[in-house]
Amino acid sequence: MEFSLSNQLVSHFDGDCAVVFVFCDKQSEYESIQSSVELNNFDADAGNAMFINHVNGFKAGTVVVAGLGDLPVSAKKYHKALKSVTKTLIGLKAKSVMLESVVIDGFDGSWLQSSTARVMQNETYLVDKVGSENENESAFEIESIAIQSGDDDAHELSFGLATANGMSLARYLGDLPSNICTPTFLSDTAKSLAKEFSLGCEIIEESEMNKLGMGSLLSVSKGSIESPKLINLTYTGNGNAKPVVLIGKGVTFDSGGISLKPGAAMDEMKYDMCGAAAVLGTMRAVAEMKLKVNLTIVVPAVENMPAHNASKPGDVVKSMSGQTIEILNTDAEGRLILCDALTYVEKFNPEVVIDTATLTGAVIIALGKHHCGVMGNDQELVDDLISAGNKALDTAWQLPLDDEYDDLLKSNFADMANIGGREAGTVTAACFLARFSKKYRWAHLDIAGTAWVSGKNKGSTGRPVPLLTQYVIDQV
Repeated sequence: MEFSLSNQLVSHFDGDCAVVFVFCDKQSEYESIQSSVELNNFDADAGNAMFINHVNGFKAGTVVVAGLGDLPVSAKKYHKALKSVTKTLIGLKAKSVMLESVVIDGFDGSWLQSSTARVMQNETYLVDKVGSENENESAFEIESIAIQSGDDDAHELSFGLATANGMSLARYLGDLPSNICTPTFLSDTAKSLAKEFSLGCEIIEESEMNKLGMGSLLSVSKGSIESPKLINLTYTGNGNAKPVVLIGKGVTFDSGGISLKPGAAMDEMKYDMCGAAAVLGTMRAVAEMKLKVNLTIVVPAVENMPAHNASKPGDVVKSMSGQTIEILNTDAEGRLILCDALTYVEKFNPEVVIDTATLTGAVIIALGKHHCGVMGNDQELVDDLISAGNKALDTAWQLPLDDEYDDLLKSNFADMANIGGREAGTVTAACFLARFSKKYRWAHLDIAGTAWVSGKNKGSTGRPVPLLTQYVIDQV
């Protein structure tokens, strides 16, 4: 799919399909469109769309009419409209398309261009049936999309497309079954990205982790036949500047270990590596944009399985930092791999460190499926992440990180326990990570509620690639 800008009127576009937006409280400037809206009793709320063939005054053979609700047009309504437009265009098998430009409340034309490319490209993502020889009947691709604009600088379009490509990678990795998407598969994906975009790449194997003293990380992986990997990718776009470091939790399947999870919906634990998928997707987007920034990603990748040699509740392990941890629950494994990664990244002398993880079910109870949770030891960094999420419509909500919560991690047998009880589970998990993040500015994104959806439309969302990518863009 190619995106471009055009200064011609959408009515003059002579391709397959023109897209016109209409409102509940304002008549269309095109009389023929307004007549069709009234004739068909079209509901102009955001998310509704219809198509009309051979419209008077339009050169395109088909016009898609999309609702945007009442004025002013919010960013959320525009995204909702774009999703319905894309589905309609795919149904029409339109290859060449032009969109009318609209004014979005609080955002400029650059945002509109970037968002249009990102949302429409992302809506074409399809889940392939693994190993199936049957062709996906929905695999139709729109070839070109022009956006009405008086501007001829299309770099924001390329940014939006790059973000969508990063989301596509994240979704693809998340949707793969865990017998394919193993720690080794993630490391091979990183190697492929390094080759494609000339990135620095280092894969640390189990023997080296032992030498580094990563006893916490290795306590999670030892029950599985899958070898753990610590994946490190580096993009250098700004000389010797301190890097932004992103850490992504990469538990490619989480059975819970000895603290075995209930069987219902356990298949969705293949998504416990969506933090890893998100930082790999963000690296892809940033490298494609060729941003003037230094970015490093680190992925601790493991599989958490029960076995004769698996960690047991009550075991005590020593982390790379030297701090000891009493494992009260082997299903609180994400923090055990992240803490060693948080110590490891000190070597990069980072500007900031942001970890992204499907860490706690408690965040879903707190925030549902709409916002990810954000906490950190630096309020400016937290504010910047929230701002980036608001721009990208990939939102985060701050939760507290007070000393009173940290006290819940006390252990009689080690420096800390890996859980703090039923109360404030998302916060105590972040308090645990904060103990390993004191040497730099750090923030934590808990994406357990936003990384995938369940039910009939089960699948990875690609979040928080838009948030993280926008944050990196904002640092340029």
